[in-house]
Amino acid sequence: MVSDTKAVKSVGEFWTCCKLAMNGWAPALTRDGLERTDILAERSHAPFDVTQISVQVKTSRNERWALNPAKIGSQRSLYEWFVLVGWNENEQTLSSYIVPRNHVSAGAWLGHMRWLTDPTAKRNRNCGPEQARMDVSVFGDYKDRWDLLLKPTSQTPILLPHELHEFALIADASNSKLPEWHPWSGDSLPEW
Repeated sequence: MVSDTKAVKSVGEFWTCCKLAMNGWAPALTRDGLERTDILAERSHAPFDVTQISVQVKTSRNERWALNPAKIGSQRSLYEWFVLVGWNENEQTLSSYIVPRNHVSAGAWLGHMRWLTDPTAKRNRNCGPEQARMDVSVFGDYKDRWDLLLKPTSQTPILLPHELHEFALIADASNSKLPEWHPWSGDSLPEW
């Protein structure tokens, strides 16, 4: 069993590079410590609607990722993606969830705030969104959606659970709605 977090991170990054190459991208790992981007990839064959993307990889052994929405922030371009990698070390299997940056920050924020305000939720709820932990219940519909990379993120369907959209609509102003820095805050919440 691998206990080194750098090794776990490497598993996810190299898996993502492999999957990108299998899906028509020429990936390159960035230098360690580069904020927001672990992999840059250029389209290696048609279609060429999108020619280059940047990818941030998060790897977890239990398909439950630590996602600080404020640190994730909002996208700076229409080609910023997350690949959330789930590694079942015992079975030596990997799964991947391909999600636009804005969808990750919205899913992490709304998922955490919904859990934080849910009177029936298990466990003690005393941590803010900077300690959000999200799982496949939030990002499950993005599983193996490598095809999404072929369009700008603005044309990507929002595959977050409908319950999060409903929560965002009824949330009060006590920090449950999306924060001002998110492009979907206020009256900008899209349908999904």
